[in-house]
Amino acid sequence: MMELLQKVRVIDPVSEIDELFDVLITDGYIKAVASHISDISSDTKIRDCQGLVLGPGLVDLYSHSGEPGFEERETLSSFLQAAAAGGFTRVSILPDTYPVIDNPALVAQLQQKRREGEGGQGGTFSPLSSRLPLLHIWGAITLDVAGKQMTELADLAAAGVVGFTDGKPLENLALVRGVLEYLQPLGKPVAFWPSDRQLTANGVMREGSDALRFGLPPIPASAETTAIAAMLELVAAIGTPVHIMRVSTARSVELIASAKAAGLPITASTTWMHLLLDTKAVKSYHTSLHLDPPLGNSRDLVALRAGVRAGVIDAIAIDHTPYSYEEKVQAFAEAPAGAIGLELALPLLWQYLVETEEFTALELWRALSASPAECLGQKVSAILPHQPAELTLFNPQQTWKVERKSLYTLSQNTPWLGQQLKGRVVQTWC
Repeated sequence: MMELLQKVRVIDPVSEIDELFDVLITDGYIKAVASHISDISSDTKIRDCQGLVLGPGLVDLYSHSGEPGFEERETLSSFLQAAAAGGFTRVSILPDTYPVIDNPALVAQLQQKRREGEGGQGGTFSPLSSRLPLLHIWGAITLDVAGKQMTELADLAAAGVVGFTDGKPLENLALVRGVLEYLQPLGKPVAFWPSDRQLTANGVMREGSDALRFGLPPIPASAETTAIAAMLELVAAIGTPVHIMRVSTARSVELIASAKAAGLPITASTTWMHLLLDTKAVKSYHTSLHLDPPLGNSRDLVALRAGVRAGVIDAIAIDHTPYSYEEKVQAFAEAPAGAIGLELALPLLWQYLVETEEFTALELWRALSASPAECLGQKVSAILPHQPAELTLFNPQQTWKVERKSLYTLSQNTPWLGQQLKGRVVQTWC
């Protein structure tokens, strides 16, 4: 099948291109990219793409799948459908399922389920996508993600995990040191979420005047920064490359910038909601604003945005965390932390960062595609002839309402529920 996208705005962070082109796609490959393409067969599907954006498929570093164990929150099928609807062609699930992804058998089971397309769908689900996204699986560092005993890391690596993380804070530094030493020859990414849970205590909101005003238990920034400092010391001593997850404070950005300047082999990510909102938003007490790490203050927000633009923070992660309605209908401090985001991140980030001209389109797209792929030890293809068509077509002007019937995810734990958004993915090629 041949498709011609006419006058589409091509945003390609690999080639550093942001220009209008015609793009011809044939049987899953880009056949031609030019200012005007007229040499096409009679059966070519032609689409007028004026006002639309075409970029490499988005890559999510880490998110939560409900399945196995919590299918009422999210099945693997709904997770992948939501990812495709949000423009993602590669997604990576964290191991904190039930049972935990800490053994090769479960890795194989999930990979097989993805291949079967969940219930015989054959890998397709709607006109939005030519295929469901590629599924990557993080293997647990410790058994039951309990932070006590290492898993059989080599066996998990052989089973095809994308890398290793618990997705939870690991506070036993002797264990962390052992993991870094053991993983060196395996050549797989390892990701840590530095957070001192003793300093976090029962806090639910970033320490500061807003926490005092809203009467919510505070979490000091040092709960994150002291843990990052310890992690950086271990990386400096051992040399194993490390990815730092869920960066949320201005001081953390400074520590990571200094470590990178010193040549430490680290990458880092923040989540999309930490780039959009700060502690003032918690005034609503909406339980989908209860995040872990919590939303930062205004200084944190500014520093995180600057860090992403400068490349100190390499990537934007979605950290999609579905919960049922019943789980989230509690007092703010009692509700589980987390929010959905796969279908919302690109429209909202584009609206509030690109349209306001705080970010260029290339800067945002790089942080959502090429850079997270690099953090996983992968690459995305440039939008050039003879390259695979792993692409996302986005309409920045399309409006839609966030509601149950407009979402593929099974959960609705988002502060944007019921609101009108601008910007929606038209199609992905995977």
